[in-house]
Amino acid sequence: MKLTDISRDINQWFDGSGPLADIVISSRIRLARNLAGYKFLSRCATEEKSEILNKIRDILTSLELGDKIAYIRVDKAPVLDRHFLVERHLISRHHAFGKGPRGVVIAQREAFTAMINEEDHLRIQILKGGLRLRQCHEQISHIDDMIEQKAEYAFNSRYGYLTACPTNLGTGIRVSVMLHLPALKMTGQIEKFLNASRDMSLAVRGLFGEGTEAAGDFYQLSNQMTLGISETDIVSQFENTIIPEIVEYENAARNQLLSKQSDVLDDKISRAMALLKNAHLISSQEALFLLSHLRLGINMHDHMGASTPAIERLCTLSGSGGDTGKEQGLSITTINRLFMLTLPAHLQLNYGKPLDPTHRDALRAKIIRSTLNG
Repeated sequence: MKLTDISRDINQWFDGSGPLADIVISSRIRLARNLAGYKFLSRCATEEKSEILNKIRDILTSLELGDKIAYIRVDKAPVLDRHFLVERHLISRHHAFGKGPRGVVIAQREAFTAMINEEDHLRIQILKGGLRLRQCHEQISHIDDMIEQKAEYAFNSRYGYLTACPTNLGTGIRVSVMLHLPALKMTGQIEKFLNASRDMSLAVRGLFGEGTEAAGDFYQLSNQMTLGISETDIVSQFENTIIPEIVEYENAARNQLLSKQSDVLDDKISRAMALLKNAHLISSQEALFLLSHLRLGINMHDHMGASTPAIERLCTLSGSGGDTGKEQGLSITTINRLFMLTLPAHLQLNYGKPLDPTHRDALRAKIIRSTLNG
């Protein structure tokens, strides 16, 4: 698989489908594992890292996963390709630009990926659109069992799975949900959400994980405790309690915007439309920020029946995002496509060569103008 085979469209999990997908962009479950009989990576020599890489690669590529499998040697990949893999949420920044032999296995539809020699010997993840943590857990548990039939994991009867970072010790599970929370931001309530999350020992990160800001009002919420609580209980808490409560708060904020601050809502959407339809230079951060407002307007129209002058204008734009079955009206899929395909590495990979920031900003603006102006 060449990266250009997947770079021209969005991931399956980012197409706007799944339960509560107007607010819950995606569900992800990741498991951290290490092989028995080997040191943690921070203590391994290059030769040992290579041995671990080859052993895990051979195991993963031998599994029957129902999809074609691609393997990429990350440390030997061009820098642009590594940036793309991060933008695509297939690997972490740490994995992209770390040291030593590293690889990633990617299933054809991108729902399953496995990072080899990131912080642990192996980190596998499943991604699905909307709130579908239980399905993610069922699928990743099955894959984990298949791997364990071919390799012995480092495991302690008292502490569970042994991991390089103590925060992953125990189950080794990281449950993560990506949320779109523009109304909480607009109504000045986002700090309450952030403080409440910290009080519950939850980690809040930006669009691209650890160390990134919440660009485009996207937030990744994940557990920090893995020891002393079962995988099933962590998944259940997120799916049945934590995430539904946050969705309720965001919906309440959207209703507040509609009933008490409709001028604010219309101003945000109108300004976003005007800039995106006419700008000739636009940065990645600005595009994410403005597209977030369009996404909010479309979702409020589709899921709440909201009708304001700006929302009506937005939802009668013809667009040209390649959607089928629609004669008019921008869809969430179109907006999501613009979110992803105008990211810096996506732009350059699809253009066929590296571009300086000004040329990237010009190309990004052209793609967005072309899509929104039909």
